[in-house]
Amino acid sequence: MNASLESLYSACSMQSDTVPLLQNGQHARSQPRASGPRSVQPQVSPRQRVQRSQPVHILAVRRLQEEDQQFRTSSLPAIPNPFPELCGPGSPPVLTPGSLPPSQAAAKQDVKVFSEDGTSKVVEILADMTARDLCQLLVYKSHCVDDNSWTLVEHHPHLGLERCLEDHELVVQVESTMANESKFLFRKNYAKYEFFKNPMNFFPEQMVTWCQQSNGSQTQLLQNFLNSSSCPEIQGFLHVKELGKKSWKKLYVCLRRSGLYCSTKGTSKEPRHLQLLADLEDSNIFSLIAGRKQYSAPTDHGLCIKPNKVRNETKELRLLCAEDEQTRTCWMTAFRLLKYGMLLYQNYRIPQQRKALLSPFSTPVRSVSENSLVAMDFSGQTGRVIENPAEAQSAALEEGHAWRKRSTRMNILGSQSPLHPSTLSTVIHRTQHWFHGRISREESHRIIKQQGLVDGLFLLRDSQSNPKAFVLTLCHHQKIKNFQILPCEDDGQTFFSLDDGNTKFSDLIQLVDFYQLNKGVLPCKLKHHCIRVAL
Repeated sequence: MNASLESLYSACSMQSDTVPLLQNGQHARSQPRASGPRSVQPQVSPRQRVQRSQPVHILAVRRLQEEDQQFRTSSLPAIPNPFPELCGPGSPPVLTPGSLPPSQAAAKQDVKVFSEDGTSKVVEILADMTARDLCQLLVYKSHCVDDNSWTLVEHHPHLGLERCLEDHELVVQVESTMANESKFLFRKNYAKYEFFKNPMNFFPEQMVTWCQQSNGSQTQLLQNFLNSSSCPEIQGFLHVKELGKKSWKKLYVCLRRSGLYCSTKGTSKEPRHLQLLADLEDSNIFSLIAGRKQYSAPTDHGLCIKPNKVRNETKELRLLCAEDEQTRTCWMTAFRLLKYGMLLYQNYRIPQQRKALLSPFSTPVRSVSENSLVAMDFSGQTGRVIENPAEAQSAALEEGHAWRKRSTRMNILGSQSPLHPSTLSTVIHRTQHWFHGRISREESHRIIKQQGLVDGLFLLRDSQSNPKAFVLTLCHHQKIKNFQILPCEDDGQTFFSLDDGNTKFSDLIQLVDFYQLNKGVLPCKLKHHCIRVAL
């Protein structure tokens, strides 16, 4: 990230630094100075001096009291026991349940989280657990790969709304504002902080205005949003639903730090022509799940500003609708930046800083056992390591031909091998996370939108029109495209191709691996795959 953004981030993080603590939790400036002359410590014999490497045995309390005088020097002042009631004979050294004040008792609460396939898990969390902490806990429990793209989704099926929680939000606090029908979802979201990497793709030039002169660079664009002293503004036309009515009106709307306003006179932004639509402070922005069906929205790109006090009522929801997906993403991203500011950048930087600290100790892509594999020759009485690379490659080819001959012989005898290439190539892709089976085109587009419209996000599915073909669904420039994968035969063997047989692959795993490294006929490389995890 640019140095100017880092300086702005470090200036904000310095304000939250705490005073370092010494032993026993005391601040450095709160320790009183000893009055009177300093006592001189006599020389201690080497036997009485306790070395750090020597083990110290923990004895009973009474035995420690008996031996205390033997090891204590007479010239040193006695340190009073701050907890005499714990060592007295009348009371045992055990804390009673009511001895701690109520404020120090850690409050716990059960939270139920659902996955995309309908499975759920009940997790016991602390009251101060954030959304990021809960996601990392679920990643650990479900044995997923922690790539910092998991998120917690606040889902309101009765209102048709959902949003991704920010990493710093408290889960218990958010749950207190949800209705009984609402629930949390555990889902991928690759676009959560994508605007920090490519801000120009999220904010079209015609929709952003500044109160001061700006050079229009990416760094200056983010600085204006993160700096609380600046006043950026998002403007444009939106379809606005009137409160308490079913009708929609197309109005000129502008978003500022103080709130969302609409103009009562064309595109005028004079104060007398601006009317407040929603406040940013006590509200959150959601995306509409089925706006056309539930609210008669004019397009499929709906968004909603929901006050935190609203649970089941739809009368106080401020429903809006954009013309396309890029416009809706711009409004929703600007709302998050204007409301949270530098907190979003801190959430974005924390995983990167943690990754930088752990990079020397990160696990390799290949396992240790894989890296230690060598070519062996077992043709003689004893095995030997093949050190010549040419000989090792020849042995590998020879072994491959022998495997094909054994597989063909088994097929001729009538018992087809379970690892026969023609059988394996048609089923091996079903074990991969990026293959979603028999889902419709609409369902695949919905999954892509939910997990973030970023370049290279993809999934594979069965074709509905051709039972022998497959479909690659890919996102590029916030648009979803579909590419058909057709089977083709060559010398009696079945291959799969995206470009009418010019590039052929024996199975779909090879196809995905190839297009993750090469763009080929696709508009971009395959980068992220959509995944569903069962909790």
